[in-house]
Amino acid sequence: MPPSPSHPDPAPRNPSTLDPRFLDWTRGPLASGLASYHSGQFFLAHEHWEAVWLTLPQPEKDFLQALIQVAAAFHHLQRGNRAGTISLLTRALRRLDAYPPHFGGIQLAALRAQLHQALHLLAAESAPGPVSTPPIHRHR
Repeated sequence: MPPSPSHPDPAPRNPSTLDPRFLDWTRGPLASGLASYHSGQFFLAHEHWEAVWLTLPQPEKDFLQALIQVAAAFHHLQRGNRAGTISLLTRALRRLDAYPPHFGGIQLAALRAQLHQALHLLAAESAPGPVSTPPIHRHR
């Protein structure tokens, strides 16, 4: 039954109780996006993931939006847009910091730490050294 005033949407699920198999990173657009991300094709990763993002309920929707923002941030970095990179990484981390160390089939603890480090380097007053793209690892 679709939501109505007499039957509102159910409350969002708690991220810590989500079954990590809900997001399947082994096939389809999520896997294609992950391969694109790891090959440095960040805009393409964003496009693959956005197709899935449009179909998700909460809290998975916000989670995938954060990963899309990470991909978009590194796309901006490739294009020399430091301010855009900082803005997108900041927004992505605000979302990702709300999730447990493993969520939606992804290992988040190391990813968050590496993203925080990249953001710190980019936000430094002096020109940043090389900022590496942290890998996104599936949780097995």
